[in-house]
Amino acid sequence: MSATSTATQVTSADFARVAALGQAALEDLLVRGETPSADALVGWEWRGQNLGPIAPFTPFQKFVKGFYRARTGDVFGFNIPVVQDGPRRAWTARPSDDAPRRFGFFKVDRVDPASRDNAYLHALLLDYGRGKNPLLDVTKGLRDYVVRVEPGKDDLLLGKAYYALGPARVPAGFFVLERRRPSTFVR
Repeated sequence: MSATSTATQVTSADFARVAALGQAALEDLLVRGETPSADALVGWEWRGQNLGPIAPFTPFQKFVKGFYRARTGDVFGFNIPVVQDGPRRAWTARPSDDAPRRFGFFKVDRVDPASRDNAYLHALLLDYGRGKNPLLDVTKGLRDYVVRVEPGKDDLLLGKAYYALGPARVPAGFFVLERRRPSTFVR
């Protein structure tokens, strides 16, 4: 998929192929994936789909993630809620594509082998606990690991979410991301 994808486009065939994989195949793909370039994520929004048997019955099967570089030089990201009308329809931000609501901020970093969040050393870690979210924000417990689906290409990514409960990390499921549109948002 090219970096010129539009906000209204439905997913690519590669996105749909990954979304149709079973849990064991997704884990294998995650383990074999490459580390994405954080620089290639910056300045883009990505359409995302949570995967797995219960995902279609949740209020967040579809979502958007965005990435930006803070004034400090660090890479951060955010989530945008979208209309939940199934993966065969375009991703439409809420309340609108022109004025989306951003929440669930996270810091993007390489995985530190010495940290508690080190399940996939070859992935990028999206750490919501370091995203400067409000004190009681439930998203603060999320930890996402993200890898490239295709070697050398940053247009399609596979992720696996965990939820931090004290020292425990509970798997929350897989998701797939694909470039959606450029973003100029900076927090």
